[in-house]
Amino acid sequence: MLKDTLKELLSCYGPSGSEHAVAQKVRDLLEGHADSVRTDVLGNLIVEKFGTGKDAKTIMISAHMDHIGLVVTSIEKEGFLRAAAVGGVSPGMVSARKVVFASGIHGVCMIQPDEKTDRPEMKNLFIDIGAESREEAEKLVRVGDVAVYAPDFTMLGRHRVASPAMDDRCACALLAELLLYAEGQKNHIVGVFSVQEEVGLRGAKVAAYHVEPDIGLALDVTAWGDTPETKLPAVRLGAGPAVKIMDRSMIASPLVREKLFEAAQAAGVAVQREVLAFGGTDGGAIQTSRAGVPTGTLSIPCRYVHSALEMIDLRDMEGALKVLLQFVDLA
Repeated sequence: MLKDTLKELLSCYGPSGSEHAVAQKVRDLLEGHADSVRTDVLGNLIVEKFGTGKDAKTIMISAHMDHIGLVVTSIEKEGFLRAAAVGGVSPGMVSARKVVFASGIHGVCMIQPDEKTDRPEMKNLFIDIGAESREEAEKLVRVGDVAVYAPDFTMLGRHRVASPAMDDRCACALLAELLLYAEGQKNHIVGVFSVQEEVGLRGAKVAAYHVEPDIGLALDVTAWGDTPETKLPAVRLGAGPAVKIMDRSMIASPLVREKLFEAAQAAGVAVQREVLAFGGTDGGAIQTSRAGVPTGTLSIPCRYVHSALEMIDLRDMEGALKVLLQFVDLA
């Protein structure tokens, strides 16, 4: 089920600010399995499953639907598109990659030669959609349209999958599966499929303010330290999900962090300890909402983050689901 759910969610177009196709797919997957489903003003999909405990806590669990993209800023007379980053796009990562717009129009990203530097910038990037003039291009794409890496779900060996948008659709798949499987749990689960995380944790910020959770948990990918000459963070694919200690957006609340370790032990799942010297997750926005919320993050190790081939190990996702099913009763 996890693999199938993941594949479905990875196929959806959903850059920051245009996540509605992902939200609709999640709605379809969860139909008949939730006590409440609604969409807020910003576009967050908020799914609730009521707890059975007398003193049930409200646990907000957030996974972001959006992924990085390229917004068209101008169209040149020859028909080439200039673009700016939506989220953390690296010109080197996107060069010579296929992209697609919401309309289904495909393009190829390239870096123009620049004798003054060997480190390309976004101003050196252009998108070729096959048009021979501005007039032809304008019939296909408009300024303000956003392109994303074209979907490309690839199995590597028995357990590993590479694809664009793994950040953070793998966590969306994980949250959807939790909401499908959790039945009769002690605590009240509010699953938030959030928007605009890649441009500033915006969706989680407004969702946390509205939900007023007792406990917050972000689900996201984390970086890797298990490829040649890459040793930090000390996280490996296939060694289990990672319990975040800290990143640039938050220091995990000890209460939540220790409950995650306790849940992992109860589930018989090996977990890793994650210290990330950069980046952030929805957890940073949840933790500082209103007067503060005890918050942690459970991470899926992911190689080549923000590339067109983000790679995860399905065994880490399976372990994370087992941890979450314990966590919603222990917290």
